[in-house]
Amino acid sequence: MTLFGWFQLILYITILLLLVKPLGAYMARVYQGERTFMHPILQPAERLIYRLVGTDPTAEMNWKTYAVAMLLFNFVGLILVYLLQRLQGFLPLNPQGLGAVTPDSSWNTAVSFTTNTNWQGYGGETTMSYLTQMLGMNLQNFVSAATGIAVLVAFIRGFTRHSSKTIGNFWVDLTRSILYILLPLSLLVSLILVSQGVVQTLRPYQTVSLLQPATDSNGAMVTEQVLAVGPAASQIAIKQLGTNGGGFFNVNSAHPFENPTPLSNFVEMLSILLIPAALCYTFGKMVKDTRQGWALLTVMTVIFVILLGTAVWAEQNGNPAFTKLGIDQTASETQSGGNMEGKEARFGIANSALWATATTAASNGSVNSMHDSYTPLGGLVPMWLMQLGEIIYGGVGSGLYGMLAFAIVAVFIAGLMVGRTPEYLGKKIEAYEMKMASLVILIPVVVVLGGTAVAVLSTSGKATIFNPGAHGFSEVLYAFSSAGNNNGSAFAGLGANTPFYNTALGVAMLFARYWLAIPTLAIAGSLVRKKTVPVGAGTLPTHGPLFIGWLTAVIILVGALSFIPALALGPIIEHLLL
Repeated sequence: MTLFGWFQLILYITILLLLVKPLGAYMARVYQGERTFMHPILQPAERLIYRLVGTDPTAEMNWKTYAVAMLLFNFVGLILVYLLQRLQGFLPLNPQGLGAVTPDSSWNTAVSFTTNTNWQGYGGETTMSYLTQMLGMNLQNFVSAATGIAVLVAFIRGFTRHSSKTIGNFWVDLTRSILYILLPLSLLVSLILVSQGVVQTLRPYQTVSLLQPATDSNGAMVTEQVLAVGPAASQIAIKQLGTNGGGFFNVNSAHPFENPTPLSNFVEMLSILLIPAALCYTFGKMVKDTRQGWALLTVMTVIFVILLGTAVWAEQNGNPAFTKLGIDQTASETQSGGNMEGKEARFGIANSALWATATTAASNGSVNSMHDSYTPLGGLVPMWLMQLGEIIYGGVGSGLYGMLAFAIVAVFIAGLMVGRTPEYLGKKIEAYEMKMASLVILIPVVVVLGGTAVAVLSTSGKATIFNPGAHGFSEVLYAFSSAGNNNGSAFAGLGANTPFYNTALGVAMLFARYWLAIPTLAIAGSLVRKKTVPVGAGTLPTHGPLFIGWLTAVIILVGALSFIPALALGPIIEHLLL
Protein backbone atom coordinates (compact mmCIF):
# COMPACT_ATOMS: atom_id res chain seq x y z
CA MET A 1 0.00 0.00 0.00
CA THR A 2 1.16 3.55 -0.70
CA LEU A 3 2.40 5.95 1.96
CA PHE A 4 -0.69 8.09 1.35
CA GLY A 5 -2.90 5.09 2.11
CA TRP A 6 -1.24 4.62 5.50
CA PHE A 7 -1.57 8.35 6.15
CA GLN A 8 -5.34 8.17 5.59
CA LEU A 9 -5.70 5.30 8.07
CA ILE A 10 -3.64 7.05 10.73
CA LEU A 11 -5.46 10.35 10.18
CA TYR A 12 -8.83 8.64 10.61
CA ILE A 13 -7.95 6.96 13.91
CA THR A 14 -6.27 10.12 15.24
CA ILE A 15 -9.24 12.39 14.54
CA LEU A 16 -11.66 9.80 15.94
CA LEU A 17 -9.76 9.59 19.23
CA LEU A 18 -9.38 13.38 19.47
CA LEU A 19 -13.17 13.79 19.30
CA VAL A 20 -13.88 11.19 22.01
CA LYS A 21 -13.35 13.44 25.05
CA PRO A 22 -15.30 16.57 24.01
CA LEU A 23 -18.30 14.66 22.68
CA GLY A 24 -18.20 12.10 25.50
CA ALA A 25 -18.12 14.83 28.15
CA TYR A 26 -21.03 16.61 26.48
CA MET A 27 -23.14 13.43 26.43
CA ALA A 28 -22.36 12.76 30.10
CA ARG A 29 -23.71 16.20 30.99
CA VAL A 30 -26.86 15.53 28.97
CA TYR A 31 -27.64 12.23 30.72
CA GLN A 32 -26.79 13.55 34.16
CA GLY A 33 -29.31 16.36 33.66
CA GLU A 34 -26.65 19.09 33.70
CA ARG A 35 -26.86 22.25 31.65
CA THR A 36 -25.08 22.34 28.26
CA PHE A 37 -24.62 25.01 25.59
CA MET A 38 -27.59 23.46 23.71
CA HIS A 39 -30.06 23.85 26.58
CA PRO A 40 -31.15 27.44 25.81
CA ILE A 41 -32.20 26.27 22.36
CA LEU A 42 -33.50 22.77 23.02
CA GLN A 43 -34.83 22.73 26.59
CA PRO A 44 -38.15 24.42 25.65
CA ALA A 45 -38.66 21.77 22.98
CA GLU A 46 -37.83 19.03 25.50
CA ARG A 47 -40.42 20.34 27.97
CA LEU A 48 -43.02 20.62 25.21
CA ILE A 49 -42.43 16.99 24.19
CA TYR A 50 -42.98 15.80 27.77
CA ARG A 51 -46.25 17.73 27.98
CA LEU A 52 -47.47 16.41 24.63
CA VAL A 53 -46.82 12.77 25.50
CA GLY A 54 -47.89 13.11 29.12
CA THR A 55 -44.57 12.16 30.68
CA ASP A 56 -43.37 13.33 34.07
CA PRO A 57 -39.58 13.67 33.61
CA THR A 58 -39.02 13.39 37.37
CA ALA A 59 -40.79 10.02 37.66
CA GLU A 60 -38.31 7.16 37.41
CA MET A 61 -38.77 3.47 36.56
CA ASN A 62 -37.51 0.17 37.88
CA TRP A 63 -35.81 -2.08 35.34
CA LYS A 64 -38.95 -4.03 34.46
CA THR A 65 -41.02 -0.91 33.78
CA TYR A 66 -38.13 0.53 31.78
CA ALA A 67 -37.95 -2.67 29.69
CA VAL A 68 -41.72 -2.73 29.08
CA ALA A 69 -41.69 0.90 27.93
CA MET A 70 -38.79 0.16 25.58
CA LEU A 71 -40.49 -2.92 24.11
CA LEU A 72 -43.88 -1.24 23.62
CA PHE A 73 -42.33 1.79 21.95
CA ASN A 74 -40.31 -0.38 19.57
CA PHE A 75 -43.31 -2.60 18.80
CA VAL A 76 -45.35 0.43 17.73
CA GLY A 77 -42.44 1.50 15.50
CA LEU A 78 -42.30 -1.94 13.91
CA ILE A 79 -46.01 -1.86 13.06
CA LEU A 80 -45.68 1.65 11.60
CA VAL A 81 -42.84 0.70 9.26
CA TYR A 82 -44.67 -2.46 8.18
CA LEU A 83 -47.88 -0.60 7.36
CA LEU A 84 -46.06 2.16 5.49
CA GLN A 85 -44.54 -0.41 3.15
CA ARG A 86 -47.77 -2.29 2.61
CA LEU A 87 -49.80 0.88 1.96
CA GLN A 88 -47.26 3.08 0.20
CA GLY A 89 -49.03 2.72 -3.16
CA PHE A 90 -51.96 4.70 -1.70
CA LEU A 91 -49.90 7.25 0.22
CA PRO A 92 -48.41 10.60 -0.89
CA LEU A 93 -44.77 11.45 -1.64
CA ASN A 94 -44.50 8.57 -4.07
CA PRO A 95 -43.60 10.29 -7.38
CA GLN A 96 -42.51 7.05 -9.04
CA GLY A 97 -45.78 5.30 -8.20
CA LEU A 98 -44.09 2.41 -6.39
CA GLY A 99 -46.50 -0.29 -5.24
CA ALA A 100 -46.81 -2.23 -1.99
CA VAL A 101 -43.84 -4.20 -0.72
CA THR A 102 -44.43 -7.95 -0.29
CA PRO A 103 -45.51 -9.12 3.20
CA ASP A 104 -42.34 -11.09 3.94
CA SER A 105 -40.04 -8.30 2.78
CA SER A 106 -42.11 -5.73 4.72
CA TRP A 107 -41.79 -7.84 7.86
CA ASN A 108 -38.04 -8.24 7.41
CA THR A 109 -37.47 -4.53 6.76
CA ALA A 110 -39.72 -3.43 9.63
CA VAL A 111 -37.85 -5.66 12.08
CA SER A 112 -34.54 -4.63 10.56
CA PHE A 113 -34.96 -0.88 11.02
CA THR A 114 -36.70 -1.16 14.40
CA THR A 115 -33.83 -3.22 15.81
CA ASN A 116 -31.13 -0.85 14.48
CA THR A 117 -29.94 -3.61 12.13
CA ASN A 118 -30.96 -2.10 8.77
CA TRP A 119 -30.48 -5.31 6.83
CA GLN A 120 -31.85 -4.72 3.33
CA GLY A 121 -33.17 -7.39 1.01
CA TYR A 122 -34.47 -4.78 -1.43
CA GLY A 123 -33.16 -2.00 -3.69
CA GLY A 124 -34.12 1.33 -2.13
CA GLU A 125 -34.62 3.34 -5.31
CA THR A 126 -36.86 0.67 -6.90
CA THR A 127 -38.84 -0.35 -3.82
CA MET A 128 -39.45 2.44 -1.30
CA SER A 129 -41.35 5.72 -1.77
CA TYR A 130 -40.04 8.98 -0.37
CA LEU A 131 -42.63 8.84 2.42
CA THR A 132 -41.61 5.31 3.41
CA GLN A 133 -37.95 6.31 3.40
CA MET A 134 -38.53 9.44 5.49
CA LEU A 135 -41.33 8.47 7.89
CA GLY A 136 -40.40 4.81 8.13
CA MET A 137 -36.68 4.24 7.68
CA ASN A 138 -35.37 7.66 8.66
CA LEU A 139 -37.56 7.96 11.76
CA GLN A 140 -36.44 4.53 12.94
CA ASN A 141 -32.83 5.51 12.34
CA PHE A 142 -33.29 8.08 15.09
CA VAL A 143 -35.43 6.19 17.58
CA SER A 144 -33.70 2.80 17.30
CA ALA A 145 -30.33 4.48 17.89
CA ALA A 146 -31.77 6.45 20.81
CA THR A 147 -33.19 3.22 22.26
CA GLY A 148 -29.72 1.65 22.33
CA ILE A 149 -28.23 4.68 24.06
CA ALA A 150 -31.09 4.77 26.58
CA VAL A 151 -30.48 1.14 27.58
CA LEU A 152 -26.77 1.89 28.02
CA VAL A 153 -27.45 4.94 30.19
CA ALA A 154 -29.80 2.88 32.38
CA PHE A 155 -27.09 0.22 32.65
CA ILE A 156 -24.50 2.80 33.73
CA ARG A 157 -26.86 4.01 36.47
CA GLY A 158 -26.71 0.50 37.86
CA PHE A 159 -23.06 1.21 38.72
CA THR A 160 -23.44 4.83 39.79
CA ARG A 161 -26.39 4.36 42.18
CA HIS A 162 -26.60 2.20 45.28
CA SER A 163 -29.42 0.94 47.51
CA SER A 164 -31.93 2.19 44.96
CA LYS A 165 -34.75 0.67 42.93
CA THR A 166 -34.91 2.88 39.83
CA ILE A 167 -32.63 3.21 36.80
CA GLY A 168 -34.09 6.33 35.17
CA ASN A 169 -36.96 7.17 32.86
CA PHE A 170 -36.96 5.59 29.38
CA TRP A 171 -38.91 8.45 27.80
CA VAL A 172 -36.51 11.05 29.17
CA ASP A 173 -33.42 9.13 28.06
CA LEU A 174 -34.93 8.53 24.61
CA THR A 175 -35.93 12.19 24.16
CA ARG A 176 -32.58 13.56 25.27
CA SER A 177 -30.69 11.16 23.02
CA ILE A 178 -32.60 12.37 19.98
CA LEU A 179 -32.90 16.04 20.85
CA TYR A 180 -29.47 16.87 22.25
CA ILE A 181 -27.22 14.39 20.43
CA LEU A 182 -28.59 12.76 17.29
CA LEU A 183 -30.47 15.72 15.79
CA PRO A 184 -27.71 18.37 16.10
CA LEU A 185 -25.02 16.00 14.80
CA SER A 186 -27.26 14.82 11.96
CA LEU A 187 -27.97 18.40 10.90
CA LEU A 188 -24.26 19.18 10.83
CA VAL A 189 -23.34 16.04 8.86
CA SER A 190 -26.27 16.54 6.46
CA LEU A 191 -25.08 20.04 5.58
CA ILE A 192 -21.55 18.76 4.96
CA LEU A 193 -22.86 15.97 2.71
CA VAL A 194 -25.12 18.29 0.72
CA SER A 195 -22.14 20.60 0.18
CA GLN A 196 -20.30 17.63 -1.35
CA GLY A 197 -23.10 16.80 -3.78
CA VAL A 198 -25.20 14.24 -1.91
CA VAL A 199 -28.76 14.57 -3.21
CA GLN A 200 -31.56 16.01 -1.06
CA THR A 201 -34.77 16.65 -2.97
CA LEU A 202 -38.45 15.66 -3.19
CA ARG A 203 -38.49 15.97 -6.98
CA PRO A 204 -39.24 12.86 -9.09
CA TYR A 205 -36.45 10.81 -10.65
CA GLN A 206 -34.70 12.76 -13.42
CA THR A 207 -34.41 11.64 -17.05
CA VAL A 208 -31.19 12.85 -18.70
CA SER A 209 -29.60 12.39 -22.11
CA LEU A 210 -26.53 10.21 -22.36
CA LEU A 211 -23.35 11.92 -23.48
CA GLN A 212 -22.61 8.84 -25.53
CA PRO A 213 -25.54 6.70 -26.75
CA ALA A 214 -25.26 2.96 -26.22
CA THR A 215 -27.08 -0.22 -27.25
CA ASP A 216 -28.91 -2.55 -24.90
CA SER A 217 -28.84 -6.36 -24.87
CA ASN A 218 -31.47 -6.44 -27.62
CA GLY A 219 -29.47 -4.16 -29.87
CA ALA A 220 -31.80 -1.17 -29.38
CA MET A 221 -30.27 2.30 -29.11
CA VAL A 222 -30.34 3.85 -25.64
CA THR A 223 -30.08 7.65 -25.53
CA GLU A 224 -31.52 8.46 -22.10
CA GLN A 225 -31.04 7.38 -18.51
CA VAL A 226 -33.27 7.73 -15.44
CA LEU A 227 -31.38 9.04 -12.41
CA ALA A 228 -32.81 8.07 -9.03
CA VAL A 229 -32.79 10.99 -6.59
CA GLY A 230 -34.59 11.80 -3.34
CA PRO A 231 -34.16 13.05 0.24
CA ALA A 232 -30.95 11.08 0.70
CA ALA A 233 -28.53 13.35 2.60
CA SER A 234 -30.73 13.61 5.71
CA GLN A 235 -31.09 9.83 5.89
CA ILE A 236 -27.41 9.13 5.26
CA ALA A 237 -26.31 11.41 8.10
CA ILE A 238 -28.34 9.61 10.75
CA LYS A 239 -27.76 6.18 9.24
CA GLN A 240 -24.04 6.65 9.92
CA LEU A 241 -24.27 8.51 13.22
CA GLY A 242 -26.84 6.10 14.62
CA THR A 243 -24.93 3.02 13.41
CA ASN A 244 -27.96 2.11 11.33
CA GLY A 245 -26.45 1.68 7.88
CA GLY A 246 -29.45 1.21 5.61
CA GLY A 247 -28.74 2.72 2.21
CA PHE A 248 -31.11 5.11 0.43
CA PHE A 249 -29.85 3.55 -2.82
CA ASN A 250 -29.26 -0.12 -3.52
CA VAL A 251 -25.46 -0.03 -3.53
CA ASN A 252 -25.37 2.07 -0.37
CA SER A 253 -22.39 4.37 0.09
CA ALA A 254 -20.71 3.08 -3.04
CA HIS A 255 -23.32 5.14 -4.90
CA PRO A 256 -22.04 8.57 -6.04
CA PHE A 257 -25.29 10.21 -4.96
CA GLU A 258 -24.75 8.94 -1.41
CA ASN A 259 -20.99 9.32 -1.25
CA PRO A 260 -19.57 11.48 -4.05
CA THR A 261 -16.18 12.74 -2.79
CA PRO A 262 -13.20 11.78 -0.59
CA LEU A 263 -14.42 14.29 2.01
CA SER A 264 -17.93 12.83 2.13
CA ASN A 265 -16.34 9.38 2.41
CA PHE A 266 -14.18 10.48 5.36
CA VAL A 267 -17.04 12.25 7.15
CA GLU A 268 -19.35 9.26 6.75
CA MET A 269 -16.70 6.83 8.01
CA LEU A 270 -15.94 9.09 10.97
CA SER A 271 -19.65 9.33 11.78
CA ILE A 272 -19.90 5.54 12.03
CA LEU A 273 -17.60 5.24 15.07
CA LEU A 274 -17.94 8.72 16.54
CA ILE A 275 -20.74 8.23 19.08
CA PRO A 276 -19.85 4.62 20.07
CA ALA A 277 -16.25 5.66 20.81
CA ALA A 278 -17.28 8.83 22.68
CA LEU A 279 -19.73 6.87 24.84
CA CYS A 280 -16.73 5.17 26.47
CA TYR A 281 -15.68 8.54 27.87
CA THR A 282 -19.31 9.24 28.80
CA PHE A 283 -19.26 6.01 30.79
CA GLY A 284 -16.08 7.05 32.61
CA LYS A 285 -17.50 10.48 33.46
CA MET A 286 -20.76 9.04 34.77
CA VAL A 287 -19.03 6.48 37.02
CA LYS A 288 -16.69 9.26 38.27
CA ASP A 289 -13.55 7.53 36.95
CA THR A 290 -12.60 8.37 33.37
CA ARG A 291 -9.83 5.78 33.51
CA GLN A 292 -12.53 3.09 33.27
CA GLY A 293 -13.80 4.54 30.02
CA TRP A 294 -10.33 4.92 28.55
CA ALA A 295 -9.56 1.29 29.43
CA LEU A 296 -12.59 0.02 27.51
CA LEU A 297 -11.81 2.32 24.59
CA THR A 298 -8.24 1.00 24.54
CA VAL A 299 -9.47 -2.60 24.28
CA MET A 300 -11.75 -1.65 21.41
CA THR A 301 -9.05 0.31 19.59
CA VAL A 302 -6.35 -2.35 19.93
CA ILE A 303 -8.58 -5.07 18.46
CA PHE A 304 -9.84 -2.68 15.77
CA VAL A 305 -6.34 -1.65 14.65
CA ILE A 306 -5.12 -5.25 14.48
CA LEU A 307 -8.07 -6.39 12.39
CA LEU A 308 -7.93 -3.27 10.20
CA GLY A 309 -4.28 -4.04 9.44
CA THR A 310 -5.22 -7.62 8.59
CA ALA A 311 -7.95 -6.52 6.17
CA VAL A 312 -5.71 -3.97 4.44
CA TRP A 313 -2.88 -6.51 4.17
CA ALA A 314 -5.14 -9.21 2.75
CA GLU A 315 -6.67 -6.93 0.13
CA GLN A 316 -3.41 -5.23 -0.83
CA ASN A 317 -1.69 -8.59 -1.32
CA GLY A 318 -4.31 -9.39 -3.93
CA ASN A 319 -5.75 -12.64 -5.18
CA PRO A 320 -3.29 -15.57 -5.43
CA ALA A 321 -5.32 -16.93 -8.35
CA PHE A 322 -4.50 -13.78 -10.34
CA THR A 323 -0.81 -14.14 -9.48
CA LYS A 324 -0.79 -17.62 -11.01
CA LEU A 325 -2.15 -16.10 -14.22
CA GLY A 326 0.74 -13.64 -14.36
CA ILE A 327 -1.41 -10.59 -13.50
CA ASP A 328 0.58 -7.82 -11.83
CA GLN A 329 -1.06 -6.83 -8.54
CA THR A 330 1.78 -4.67 -7.23
CA ALA A 331 0.96 -1.11 -6.20
CA SER A 332 2.69 1.49 -8.35
CA GLU A 333 2.27 5.01 -9.70
CA THR A 334 0.01 3.70 -12.46
CA GLN A 335 -2.16 1.26 -10.49
CA SER A 336 -3.38 0.69 -6.96
CA GLY A 337 -2.43 -2.98 -6.99
CA GLY A 338 -4.04 -5.61 -4.82
CA ASN A 339 -7.60 -6.91 -5.05
CA MET A 340 -9.71 -4.11 -6.55
CA GLU A 341 -12.69 -6.32 -7.43
CA GLY A 342 -15.88 -4.84 -5.99
CA LYS A 343 -14.16 -1.61 -4.91
CA GLU A 344 -14.59 1.96 -6.09
CA ALA A 345 -11.48 3.25 -7.87
CA ARG A 346 -12.06 6.65 -6.24
CA PHE A 347 -11.70 5.13 -2.75
CA GLY A 348 -9.12 2.41 -3.33
CA ILE A 349 -8.11 -0.40 -1.01
CA ALA A 350 -7.23 1.65 2.09
CA ASN A 351 -10.57 3.45 2.35
CA SER A 352 -12.54 0.36 1.32
CA ALA A 353 -10.90 -1.87 3.94
CA LEU A 354 -11.20 0.88 6.56
CA TRP A 355 -14.91 1.27 5.87
CA ALA A 356 -15.49 -2.50 5.89
CA THR A 357 -13.72 -2.79 9.24
CA ALA A 358 -15.41 0.26 10.79
CA THR A 359 -18.92 -0.66 9.64
CA THR A 360 -18.68 -4.16 11.12
CA ALA A 361 -16.85 -3.03 14.26
CA ALA A 362 -19.88 -0.83 14.81
CA SER A 363 -23.28 -2.35 14.16
CA ASN A 364 -23.57 -0.05 11.15
CA GLY A 365 -23.59 -2.26 8.08
CA SER A 366 -23.28 0.45 5.42
CA VAL A 367 -20.72 -0.28 2.70
CA ASN A 368 -18.64 1.58 0.14
CA SER A 369 -17.38 -1.64 -1.45
CA MET A 370 -18.78 -5.13 -1.92
CA HIS A 371 -17.61 -7.45 0.86
CA ASP A 372 -18.48 -10.50 -1.22
CA SER A 373 -15.58 -9.60 -3.56
CA TYR A 374 -12.97 -9.43 -0.81
CA THR A 375 -10.30 -12.09 -0.50
CA PRO A 376 -11.19 -14.89 1.92
CA LEU A 377 -9.04 -13.43 4.72
CA GLY A 378 -10.16 -9.89 3.91
CA GLY A 379 -13.78 -11.02 4.17
CA LEU A 380 -13.08 -12.94 7.36
CA VAL A 381 -12.21 -9.70 9.20
CA PRO A 382 -15.65 -8.01 8.96
CA MET A 383 -17.35 -11.35 9.59
CA TRP A 384 -15.36 -12.01 12.77
CA LEU A 385 -15.82 -8.45 14.01
CA MET A 386 -19.57 -9.04 13.95
CA GLN A 387 -19.17 -12.44 15.58
CA LEU A 388 -17.31 -10.90 18.51
CA GLY A 389 -20.71 -9.52 19.47
CA GLU A 390 -20.54 -6.04 17.92
CA ILE A 391 -18.62 -4.71 20.93
CA ILE A 392 -15.55 -3.27 19.21
CA TYR A 393 -17.08 0.22 19.40
CA GLY A 394 -20.34 -1.48 18.39
CA GLY A 395 -23.72 0.12 17.92
CA VAL A 396 -24.60 3.37 19.67
CA GLY A 397 -25.23 2.21 23.22
CA SER A 398 -25.50 -1.48 22.43
CA GLY A 399 -21.79 -1.82 21.69
CA LEU A 400 -20.73 -0.52 25.08
CA TYR A 401 -23.29 -2.44 27.10
CA GLY A 402 -22.13 -5.56 25.25
CA MET A 403 -18.54 -4.71 26.17
CA LEU A 404 -19.57 -4.19 29.79
CA ALA A 405 -21.11 -7.67 29.78
CA PHE A 406 -17.71 -9.02 28.71
CA ALA A 407 -16.07 -6.94 31.47
CA ILE A 408 -18.39 -8.53 34.03
CA VAL A 409 -17.44 -11.99 32.78
CA ALA A 410 -13.75 -11.05 32.82
CA VAL A 411 -13.78 -9.87 36.46
CA PHE A 412 -15.84 -12.91 37.46
CA ILE A 413 -13.31 -15.31 35.93
CA ALA A 414 -10.43 -13.34 37.46
CA GLY A 415 -12.13 -13.50 40.86
CA LEU A 416 -12.50 -17.28 40.61
CA MET A 417 -8.83 -17.61 39.69
CA VAL A 418 -7.62 -15.79 42.82
CA GLY A 419 -10.40 -16.87 45.19
CA ARG A 420 -11.90 -13.41 45.65
CA THR A 421 -15.49 -12.20 45.33
CA PRO A 422 -15.57 -10.52 41.88
CA GLU A 423 -16.20 -6.78 41.92
CA TYR A 424 -16.60 -4.25 39.15
CA LEU A 425 -16.79 -0.52 39.86
CA GLY A 426 -17.59 -1.17 43.48
CA LYS A 427 -20.42 -3.62 42.86
CA LYS A 428 -20.14 -7.33 43.69
CA ILE A 429 -20.65 -9.56 40.67
CA GLU A 430 -22.67 -12.56 41.76
CA ALA A 431 -24.54 -15.45 40.16
CA TYR A 432 -27.47 -13.38 38.87
CA GLU A 433 -25.27 -10.87 37.06
CA MET A 434 -23.22 -13.69 35.55
CA LYS A 435 -26.32 -15.46 34.26
CA MET A 436 -27.60 -12.30 32.59
CA ALA A 437 -24.16 -11.42 31.18
CA SER A 438 -23.88 -14.95 29.81
CA LEU A 439 -27.17 -14.48 27.98
CA VAL A 440 -25.89 -11.26 26.43
CA ILE A 441 -22.78 -13.05 25.16
CA LEU A 442 -24.21 -16.43 24.18
CA ILE A 443 -27.57 -15.58 22.57
CA PRO A 444 -25.96 -14.11 19.41
CA VAL A 445 -23.78 -17.20 19.13
CA VAL A 446 -26.80 -19.49 19.25
CA VAL A 447 -28.74 -17.32 16.79
CA VAL A 448 -25.88 -17.12 14.27
CA LEU A 449 -24.79 -20.75 14.32
CA GLY A 450 -28.31 -22.13 14.66
CA GLY A 451 -29.65 -19.98 11.82
CA THR A 452 -26.73 -20.91 9.56
CA ALA A 453 -27.22 -24.61 10.27
CA VAL A 454 -30.92 -24.44 9.44
CA ALA A 455 -30.23 -22.51 6.23
CA VAL A 456 -27.61 -24.88 4.85
CA LEU A 457 -29.65 -27.97 5.75
CA SER A 458 -33.05 -26.84 4.47
CA THR A 459 -34.20 -26.90 0.87
CA SER A 460 -35.48 -23.32 1.06
CA GLY A 461 -32.18 -22.09 2.48
CA LYS A 462 -30.06 -23.81 -0.16
CA ALA A 463 -32.29 -22.79 -3.06
CA THR A 464 -30.79 -19.30 -3.36
CA ILE A 465 -27.14 -20.04 -2.57
CA PHE A 466 -25.73 -19.17 -5.98
CA ASN A 467 -22.09 -19.88 -5.11
CA PRO A 468 -21.93 -23.48 -3.88
CA GLY A 469 -18.99 -24.58 -1.78
CA ALA A 470 -16.97 -22.72 0.82
CA HIS A 471 -17.84 -19.27 -0.48
CA GLY A 472 -21.56 -20.01 -0.51
CA PHE A 473 -21.31 -21.19 3.08
CA SER A 474 -19.48 -17.96 3.94
CA GLU A 475 -22.32 -15.95 2.43
CA VAL A 476 -24.90 -17.69 4.61
CA LEU A 477 -22.71 -17.47 7.73
CA TYR A 478 -22.14 -13.78 7.05
CA ALA A 479 -25.88 -13.14 6.64
CA PHE A 480 -26.76 -14.70 9.98
CA SER A 481 -23.71 -13.12 11.66
CA SER A 482 -25.02 -9.76 10.41
CA ALA A 483 -28.62 -10.34 11.50
CA GLY A 484 -27.67 -12.11 14.74
CA ASN A 485 -25.54 -9.16 15.82
CA ASN A 486 -27.73 -6.32 14.44
CA ASN A 487 -25.16 -5.23 11.87
CA GLY A 488 -27.00 -5.22 8.55
CA SER A 489 -24.16 -5.57 6.03
CA ALA A 490 -24.25 -8.45 3.55
CA PHE A 491 -21.78 -10.57 1.63
CA ALA A 492 -24.17 -10.39 -1.34
CA GLY A 493 -24.22 -13.27 -3.79
CA LEU A 494 -26.95 -14.83 -1.63
CA GLY A 495 -30.55 -14.51 -2.72
CA ALA A 496 -31.87 -13.24 0.60
CA ASN A 497 -35.12 -11.58 -0.49
CA THR A 498 -37.12 -14.81 -0.20
CA PRO A 499 -39.79 -15.85 2.30
CA PHE A 500 -37.31 -18.18 4.04
CA TYR A 501 -34.50 -15.67 4.54
CA ASN A 502 -36.81 -12.72 5.18
CA THR A 503 -38.52 -14.66 7.96
CA ALA A 504 -35.44 -16.35 9.44
CA LEU A 505 -33.27 -13.24 9.42
CA GLY A 506 -36.13 -11.20 10.87
CA VAL A 507 -36.42 -13.59 13.80
CA ALA A 508 -32.63 -13.48 14.26
CA MET A 509 -32.68 -9.68 14.40
CA LEU A 510 -35.44 -9.62 17.03
CA PHE A 511 -33.59 -12.07 19.28
CA ALA A 512 -30.29 -10.25 18.86
CA ARG A 513 -31.74 -6.90 19.89
CA TYR A 514 -34.24 -7.52 22.66
CA TRP A 515 -32.95 -10.71 24.23
CA LEU A 516 -29.75 -8.75 24.86
CA ALA A 517 -31.33 -5.46 25.94
CA ILE A 518 -33.60 -7.11 28.54
CA PRO A 519 -30.81 -9.03 30.36
CA THR A 520 -28.76 -5.82 30.28
CA LEU A 521 -31.56 -3.93 32.03
CA ALA A 522 -31.94 -6.85 34.45
CA ILE A 523 -28.27 -6.49 35.42
CA ALA A 524 -28.82 -2.77 35.92
CA GLY A 525 -31.82 -3.49 38.15
CA SER A 526 -29.75 -5.88 40.25
CA LEU A 527 -26.68 -3.65 40.56
CA VAL A 528 -28.63 -0.52 41.46
CA ARG A 529 -29.98 -2.23 44.61
CA LYS A 530 -26.51 -3.15 45.87
CA LYS A 531 -24.30 -1.13 48.15
CA THR A 532 -20.97 0.15 46.89
CA VAL A 533 -18.05 -1.93 48.15
CA PRO A 534 -14.96 0.11 49.14
CA VAL A 535 -11.79 -0.61 47.19
CA GLY A 536 -9.55 -3.01 49.11
CA ALA A 537 -6.20 -4.73 48.77
CA GLY A 538 -7.81 -7.64 46.94
CA THR A 539 -9.77 -5.52 44.46
CA LEU A 540 -8.80 -6.10 40.84
CA PRO A 541 -7.99 -2.71 39.22
CA THR A 542 -10.09 -2.47 36.08
CA HIS A 543 -8.35 0.49 34.48
CA GLY A 544 -4.75 -0.68 34.06
CA PRO A 545 -2.78 -2.62 31.43
CA LEU A 546 -3.35 -5.95 33.20
CA PHE A 547 -7.14 -5.70 32.98
CA ILE A 548 -6.98 -4.32 29.44
CA GLY A 549 -4.95 -7.34 28.36
CA TRP A 550 -7.18 -9.74 30.29
CA LEU A 551 -10.41 -8.34 28.86
CA THR A 552 -8.95 -8.44 25.34
CA ALA A 553 -8.00 -12.10 25.85
CA VAL A 554 -11.48 -13.02 27.11
CA ILE A 555 -13.14 -11.33 24.12
CA ILE A 556 -10.90 -13.03 21.57
CA LEU A 557 -11.08 -16.44 23.24
CA VAL A 558 -14.88 -16.38 23.39
CA GLY A 559 -15.08 -15.27 19.77
CA ALA A 560 -12.51 -17.81 18.61
CA LEU A 561 -13.96 -20.75 20.51
CA SER A 562 -17.49 -19.97 19.33
CA PHE A 563 -16.91 -19.42 15.63
CA ILE A 564 -13.57 -20.94 14.54
CA PRO A 565 -15.21 -24.26 13.51
CA ALA A 566 -17.74 -22.42 11.33
CA LEU A 567 -15.09 -20.08 9.91
CA ALA A 568 -12.98 -23.12 9.05
CA LEU A 569 -15.77 -24.32 6.76
CA GLY A 570 -16.00 -20.94 5.05
CA PRO A 571 -13.30 -18.29 4.61
CA ILE A 572 -10.43 -20.31 6.09
CA ILE A 573 -10.86 -23.31 3.77
CA GLU A 574 -11.54 -20.95 0.87
CA HIS A 575 -8.20 -19.24 1.53
CA LEU A 576 -6.41 -22.58 1.64
CA LEU A 577 -8.03 -23.62 -1.64
CA LEU A 578 -6.58 -20.52 -3.32
